[in-house]
Amino acid sequence: MSFSVGQVARLADITVRTLHHYDEIGLLTPGERTRTGYRRYTDDDLVRLQQILLYRELGFPLDEIAVILDEPHTDELTHLRRQHELLTRKARRLQEVIAAVERAINARNSGITLTPEERFEIFGDHRPEDHDAEAERRWGHTDAYAQSRRRVATYTKADWLQLKAEAATITGDLIAACKAGLPADGTPAMDLAERHRGHITRWFYDCPHDLHRCLGDLYVQDPRFTATFDGLLPGLATYLRHAIHANARRHTP
Repeated sequence: MSFSVGQVARLADITVRTLHHYDEIGLLTPGERTRTGYRRYTDDDLVRLQQILLYRELGFPLDEIAVILDEPHTDELTHLRRQHELLTRKARRLQEVIAAVERAINARNSGITLTPEERFEIFGDHRPEDHDAEAERRWGHTDAYAQSRRRVATYTKADWLQLKAEAATITGDLIAACKAGLPADGTPAMDLAERHRGHITRWFYDCPHDLHRCLGDLYVQDPRFTATFDGLLPGLATYLRHAIHANARRHTP
């Protein structure tokens, strides 16, 4: 059984002109000809065309494909295995690219307008936009969420570096107080909790003491927050929560 040029073009979803070109350069020469000289493609020709199109999908130029297909002692299964490996690598790379584009979309949606270099310098391998969908789901209806998005959308690299430095200083002082055994409801610890609240109010959203108290609870109720704090010093999440609650009581009439 053989096929005409038009039939093969429809089967392979390519143009007749492409098949003619492959014939002209010797890449795919039809195995049969009619008495009037029309091209007819055999089953073996279709197998070779499949290999050509797969290698083309992988980005190989036509001259290299011709060399690959004409290698001695290389059968169809060998080509399929090679193509499977190459396509798998390409698929992994495409998934990486897709993920990078999705992260860029999320970053833009979250209002972070830094360059990639600036983002890496400030955040390292931490990507705030990875948590944006969850944050919007949990707090998107609140004024604090809207206020935070408006603010961070305006921040420059210098702003982010200053914010990060202030946060690191507060965290460092909390670790020192906890290590020193200062009581969480003592004045030094409560002052640190107040600095923590002020930092949030200054950089993200207005954080009254009742809201700050809820954040303190979140730090011990959400394992991810707990792991972050306790990764710096075991028990730090609970220590900060107690200090926040004590400070809130101190400022409640």
